[in-house]
Amino acid sequence: MDTKTSSSRGTAVGNENIRIGAASPDTPLVFIYDRSATRSHSLLDLRLVGCQNYAARWGWEVAGTWVDFGDHAIGVQRPRFRDLLGTMRPHAERRKVICLVHNWGRLAQGDEVRLRQQQLVAEAGGCTATTFDESDEQRRAVLSGVGCW
Repeated sequence: MDTKTSSSRGTAVGNENIRIGAASPDTPLVFIYDRSATRSHSLLDLRLVGCQNYAARWGWEVAGTWVDFGDHAIGVQRPRFRDLLGTMRPHAERRKVICLVHNWGRLAQGDEVRLRQQQLVAEAGGCTATTFDESDEQRRAVLSGVGCW
């Protein structure tokens, strides 16, 4: 996946892989997220391909890919993550939605910020998962303050 065309201001990587509505409502809809503060996108590209492959392995439908770049990747304000949540929210009413990251550090390095990001996903109706078979699905009700699926 070529991310070099994305701006360092947090613009979309490109949601050319959006296929919303093509799969069964029982199939989870996955929203891939990452962040990159460096100019080199080699590792980012590998992580994003890893997320795509992980979703394919489980038969999940990918809604798109959102990446925050530069200062947005390390700060609390994450415009692309906010866009992801806005896109996720209406779909969560109809089917299971997942924010997929390579590992927990892709949300944030610090536990407090990472927990807040996970809470925002839960409030949008989803859960967060990693390509290492980790998920906060069981904690969703606690994170969001609402009941489970």
